[in-house]
Amino acid sequence: MTDRAAIDRYLRQVAELGGSDLFLDRFDRETAVRLASGKPASPGRGAAEPVPVGRDALRRAMSPEHDAPIPAVRPAAPAVAHRRLPRSATPAAVTDLEQLASVAAGCVQCRLHETRTQVVFGEGNPAADLVVVGEAPGQDEDRTGRPFVGRAGKLLDMLLMASGFPRNEVYICNVLKCRPPGNRNPQADEMDVCSRNFLHRQLEVIAPRMLLAVGRFATQALLNTSAAIGSLRGRTHEYRGIPLIISYHPAYLLRSPNMIRTAWSDYQLIRKVLDDPV
Repeated sequence: MTDRAAIDRYLRQVAELGGSDLFLDRFDRETAVRLASGKPASPGRGAAEPVPVGRDALRRAMSPEHDAPIPAVRPAAPAVAHRRLPRSATPAAVTDLEQLASVAAGCVQCRLHETRTQVVFGEGNPAADLVVVGEAPGQDEDRTGRPFVGRAGKLLDMLLMASGFPRNEVYICNVLKCRPPGNRNPQADEMDVCSRNFLHRQLEVIAPRMLLAVGRFATQALLNTSAAIGSLRGRTHEYRGIPLIISYHPAYLLRSPNMIRTAWSDYQLIRKVLDDPV
C-alpha cells in the first residue's frame, strides 16, 4: 500500500468514527499534506515535532485538482490459507502458520465449535515486528473469518496507522479463534484450550519483537494475571522474553471515547520501545 493510499484509508476511518483531527507521530503537517498530494519533498527540511493535522486540509490536498483520484483500498487478505492436514496432525507438531490454521479450522476441542460460522485464526504479516492480540471474534469476524473488521477494528486500524503501523505490516489475532455465542465473555476452559493449542504456538512461529494485548482476556492469557488493565498499562511487561504492552480493547474505547487519548499513549509506548529498545 502506498503512503498516499494508507493516509486516505486512515482519513476515511477517522471520518467514520466522527473524528476531526489526526495525530500523526511520524509526519509533521507539511509532510502529511505532501504525501497526500503526491508532491515531492522540500529540499533540506529536517524532522519536525508531531502536530495535529486537520482532516479538511488533507482532504483538500487529495482532491482531483491536486492529483488523480485514489483507487479504493482493498482489505488485506488473510496471511494463511486453510489446507487440510492428515488427521494425525496436532498443534504440537505444526511448524508454520498455514499448517496451524488448518488444524484450527477443524478444531472441536471446546463447545464453541458448535455455534461458530467459521474459525477466525488471524491475519497479517507472518514476519511482523508487532503482533496485536485481542479477546475473541465478534459477529462481523465470525461472518468474514477475519479479526477486527467491525467498528472496533476500524478504531484499532486508526490507532495503529497513526503510530506508524499499517495493518498489513502487523499480525492480528485473538485468544479465542471462535466466537462465543451472543458475544459473551470467554470462559476459562475455552481460553485454556485455545491458548495452549493455538495462540502460544502462533506467537512462537511469528516470533515478533513486540506484543500488544488489548482487553482483559488477552491480558490474562499472556500475563496470567487478573489485575485490572488500568493498573498494568503505561509500562512494558514481558511474555516469554518478548516486550508486551497492555491497552484497552477498542470496543471499550468506542463506549468510552474519553479514554482514547489515554490508550493513544500505549501505542506511542510501542513505538518508543521498538525504536529505542534500551
